[in-house]
Amino acid sequence: MQTAERPGGASALLIGESVKLVILDRDGVINQDRDDFVKNSVEWVPIEHSLEAIANLTQSGWRVVVATNQSGIGRGLFDMHALNAMHEKMHRLVGQAGGRIDAVVFCPHAADHGCECRKPLPGMVLEIAERFNVKLEGLPLIGDSLRDLEAIAAVGGQPMLVKTGKGVKTLAAGKLPENTLVFNDLYDAAEHLINHH
Repeated sequence: MQTAERPGGASALLIGESVKLVILDRDGVINQDRDDFVKNSVEWVPIEHSLEAIANLTQSGWRVVVATNQSGIGRGLFDMHALNAMHEKMHRLVGQAGGRIDAVVFCPHAADHGCECRKPLPGMVLEIAERFNVKLEGLPLIGDSLRDLEAIAAVGGQPMLVKTGKGVKTLAAGKLPENTLVFNDLYDAAEHLINHH
């Protein structure tokens, strides 16, 4: 599991400050997913209104952290330089929209690696909760796949499914965690968080 933080990230929090934090999956939630992996910054294309959604969260006092499986690294489909370029583009576009992503946590391992960080295991969620000093209970994670929902449900958080990316297939397949909330896209999910917290 590896992390890239923005300047003034978790360390800038005041002791005892009540933190509103949401975890976002990346591919299929913020940017368009691809069957052959998003392998470079050219292929990293934001989903309509996703940048605005992050800006709305930021401006409403939410901390936004991305937790993403990136097994393309472990499979040799792209390298850290390419991943960093994708995330630099993501940070830049989110910033231009008026938003901020406080940290990006990613699992670089292939599915057969046996790591603790690859979703549906909750390793990345646990790291984020510890670093930002937030409670696991009710912690929202917005994703498009069952493994996203399972990772947050495993620790008592709030799974939120969006119908972008693989979301429609995930919804149709069923077996969602019991308390999963379903939204059309990140914009709608963000509006729910802003209006209900």
